[in-house]
Amino acid sequence: YINPTSITIITLSIIMGTIMTMSSSNWLMAWIGLELNMLAILPIISKPKTTRASEATIKYFLTQAIASAMMLLSSTTNAWQTGSWDILELKNKFSTTIMTLSLMMKMGAAPIHFWLPEVLQGTTLQTALLITTWQKLAPISLMYMISNNIQPALLMSAGILSMIVGGLGGINQTQLRKTMAYSSINNLGWTIMIMALSPNLAVMNIFIYMIMTTPIFLMMTSTSTKTLQNLTTTWTTSTATTLSIALLMLSTSGLPPFTGFLPKMLALNELITQKLTTLATLAIMTSLVSLLFYLRITYLIMVLTS
Repeated sequence: YINPTSITIITLSIIMGTIMTMSSSNWLMAWIGLELNMLAILPIISKPKTTRASEATIKYFLTQAIASAMMLLSSTTNAWQTGSWDILELKNKFSTTIMTLSLMMKMGAAPIHFWLPEVLQGTTLQTALLITTWQKLAPISLMYMISNNIQPALLMSAGILSMIVGGLGGINQTQLRKTMAYSSINNLGWTIMIMALSPNLAVMNIFIYMIMTTPIFLMMTSTSTKTLQNLTTTWTTSTATTLSIALLMLSTSGLPPFTGFLPKMLALNELITQKLTTLATLAIMTSLVSLLFYLRITYLIMVLTS
């Protein structure tokens, strides 16, 4: 049992923090919003009274705190150089790089992704949903605002790395929360890679990912499914739900004719238009790797249970 007052305060703080960050034009206000948001979600992560949940909370807190410190370092250096705290005035190269790494750490993109699978595994499915969707809004909106000043090479290499890590990491997992964490890293890779060329497309990509992830987590919560083994047994009790999870997994993997294929196709189209054919080929090959574990889940659901 939790006190309704504290639930209200925590929920409002999480929403307020994100909205503050997304609507501010000043680095300090954006930072305060992120801090408010981070401090409010800690009690939610640590609510299950298990050592795992406490460990997840500490891991989350430490990574977010380091990322916040990097963010302050970056914006302060930039304010020294340019005399402006304005988000759009991030002109200093050093500041831009540090800020990009900080934002990538906040959202859990490779190469600073290690905390995400661990934190998701240590907490409940609803909290995992919150971390993989809502908690990405603020850093992605900041990255969108400074996307003109970030070196494209940095974004593209981080994007491809996230795709590879997300694809390879998800293959060997039996825990669905960890699988979803790697799926999130993989999708972030697409978002970050295309952010360099078309920020609007990146935003569309992440929103479509959120729209697909939310029902997966909600259905996993309603059937209390946590491992691949659970999935094979839920078929008998809730067929439609299990089937929906399978189809949504395929959609998240970017398989045509599902919705998830659309942002990937547009991203590849953009890459080829910009004469980045090698990058496009790499992206396609990494999405094949990630398709492997999505197909495995779908196969388990469809074939072993029928």
